[in-house]
Amino acid sequence: MSQRKLVITQNLDQDLFEKIKETVPDWDVIAGKDSSVWKDHLNDAEIIAGWKKEVKQYGIDQDSNLKWLQSWSAGVDRFPLEELHAKDIFLTTASGVHAYPISETIFALMLGLTRKIHTYVRNQQSKTWHHAHLSLEMHGKTVGIIGAGAIGKETAKIAKAFGMKVIGIRHSNILEESFDEMYTTSSLNSILPECDYIIVTTPLTDETYHLFGNEQFQLMKESSFFINIGRGEIAVEEELVHALETGSIAGAGLDVFEKEPLADQSPLWNLENVIITPHTAGSTEHYDTRVIEDIFIPNLKHYLQEGVPKINLVDFKKGY
Repeated sequence: MSQRKLVITQNLDQDLFEKIKETVPDWDVIAGKDSSVWKDHLNDAEIIAGWKKEVKQYGIDQDSNLKWLQSWSAGVDRFPLEELHAKDIFLTTASGVHAYPISETIFALMLGLTRKIHTYVRNQQSKTWHHAHLSLEMHGKTVGIIGAGAIGKETAKIAKAFGMKVIGIRHSNILEESFDEMYTTSSLNSILPECDYIIVTTPLTDETYHLFGNEQFQLMKESSFFINIGRGEIAVEEELVHALETGSIAGAGLDVFEKEPLADQSPLWNLENVIITPHTAGSTEHYDTRVIEDIFIPNLKHYLQEGVPKINLVDFKKGY
């Protein structure tokens, strides 16, 4: 019987690599970011951790030994979900890894926009001493969180420290801790006029594609801010630009865009009421450790015992 094989398309610290080897001591484990390390092993691998375009070519499109694919990201909207489903290949995500860093980014954007930190940074470049008409504060305001997964829950928890009212929108209306109210997506428009901040943390699915457009931005307060760390395609970008340019909303903090990198000619770059981050909200010094220790190794142990990973197993019908 040939040796079972695990491929990890990422560079790992030696201690994390050893922890994986301890879990599957009889397996052949290949790890490294350079494709030359793992490319020739994809077709034989029973488990692949980390998505690369070659995985589709050699591990999915061809007849292969692949049984389980572990994503290094939380979102899997760009994965070949239909092919994975058709071949009965398990797919698990890195959902939960991002809760701390992304919630920190969300509040950095909210506070930056509210307290005009972005304006003051610009003024600093030209040595301009100007009040910039600063007047808003966050305490006691209402925030609408679109998506109540790990990121949404952590964001709601922090919002309560600011004494905020927290309204959630999710696939079901089951109330979660730190949320004051919870509604399904069909009720989105009804909550928008109440919110001072809208935070998009939901994954991209058929249901959430272009969830925000002219209609939604017109329903929001002129003093409200739109924060998107989910996926750029959840908002119609051209209509978001229009809302920002015409004052339908006060500003936006954006980490994701319909096309990335954001094109040089995008008007978003030059809008003074926008803070842009280059899809880095989830970056953290602890990323690999959380993926391996909190998700992958527990899943690996369950897979060895039960034949299926348990944590963050994608429901192909839902798309996440």
